[in-house]
Amino acid sequence: MALAYVASLRSEDPYRKVGAAALDADNRVIGTAYNGLAPGFNAPPGFWDDRDARQKFMLHAEVNLCSLFRRGEAKLVATTTMPCTACMQTLCAYGIREVYYRDVYHASDAPEIAKIYGVKLEQVTLSGGLAGSLPAL
Repeated sequence: MALAYVASLRSEDPYRKVGAAALDADNRVIGTAYNGLAPGFNAPPGFWDDRDARQKFMLHAEVNLCSLFRRGEAKLVATTTMPCTACMQTLCAYGIREVYYRDVYHASDAPEIAKIYGVKLEQVTLSGGLAGSLPAL
């Protein structure tokens, strides 16, 4: 979860910073990602001022993360926020078997999707050391 948090710090979004990390079957980190704009896109002036207008252009951390590996390569994803409905569907399509998140995202059908597909979806809280100092985003 700490890796997901550190990845979230890269997000340009002033409203919600989300980070994600993927591990393979041997618990090796195979990728980290964050929510943001498509690579190489430079936002025009004022872009970040209107959350509703820009929201449709934002790529979620989970989608960016899945672009880093092939289906079946990752077994576990940790993300700072519960995946939205579309991201949970994407994680299932990539064969992710376990998803851990820190913050609840109430506008999500992720729990129902995880249950149907047999994916472990679990909220985790961190305590002590660096983890205890990680703020909610």
